[in-house]
Amino acid sequence: MEKEAKKRKAPVFEFENSIRETPFKTLISVLLSSRTKDEKTLSASKKLFSKVTTPKQMLLLKNSEIEKAIYGVGFYKTKARNIKELSKILIKKFKGKVPDSMEKLLVLPGVGRKTANLVLSISFGKNTIGVDTHVHRISNRLGWVKTKKPEETEKQLLKIIPNNLIKKLNKTLVAYGQTICTPMNPKCNICKLSSICPKINVKTINLL
Repeated sequence: MEKEAKKRKAPVFEFENSIRETPFKTLISVLLSSRTKDEKTLSASKKLFSKVTTPKQMLLLKNSEIEKAIYGVGFYKTKARNIKELSKILIKKFKGKVPDSMEKLLVLPGVGRKTANLVLSISFGKNTIGVDTHVHRISNRLGWVKTKKPEETEKQLLKIIPNNLIKKLNKTLVAYGQTICTPMNPKCNICKLSSICPKINVKTINLL
């Protein structure tokens, strides 16, 4: 899946490579990515981090300045407020550092399990799986899991995915979901897994 998605230049590869610089950049960028395409998230992240690089610097910006920088991402006004508030919390509770535990990350506004897991994996090298819509959909479509909620998918995947593959699972499935195993009309005709995929809940496929 990774090989095929790289051939098609899935946006997630550039996005993830660009946000590894610091845990704070990773956190903010992943937060911005919710319900937003990676291309737009990457642009917004670059604009914002051209102005600031730390929580302390973020607090010097007005909400309107953050909104302007991240305009184009989904729910940008709400995300701007969350970014400002979580920067305050990072300074007050964590000495300006992004924490490296799920429990502490979930204290931050706008941070759910998916965001926390991606930060833990990308910035701290922990074996966690960020389950977004692509990971949830493809895991069920392939029959790896049979779940209704992302939290259930995360638990099931951690039971069956080998430890050496856990950290790269999110990026690989997101990339494949962006290019081949799309939400609607997946390109089963060019998918190398088509012959062994049960295509669960697939209604129509792309035959072009």
